[in-house]
Amino acid sequence: MSTRLPTHLAVGALLRRVNDSGGLAVVRARGEAQGGALLVLIAEGRGLRAIERMRGLDDRDMLIPAGPSTGAVEELEDYWQNRRGRDPDLWVIELDVPDAERFVAETILTD
Repeated sequence: MSTRLPTHLAVGALLRRVNDSGGLAVVRARGEAQGGALLVLIAEGRGLRAIERMRGLDDRDMLIPAGPSTGAVEELEDYWQNRRGRDPDLWVIELDVPDAERFVAETILTD
């Protein structure tokens, strides 16, 4: 069984790494500190896409696409706000940095 880094520590590390690299990382919504779900919004041009940290059947964390795949900002905003309404423990982070998914994978995925 792998040990998952508490969400607030994973978020803090992700924010520091992205901001230190010259990118922009902001918390859009704070969730439960220890085990809250984590949704990451990634800015791409004028659109957004989302990925989410999920626990797989093999007890390892993985990143999966989340929300609408259109890239429309309004649709993704509605998606995460609706998710947040159903799950107040959800963290929502927005990243604007080249190769954002690499930062997420290197920072929050556990082995």
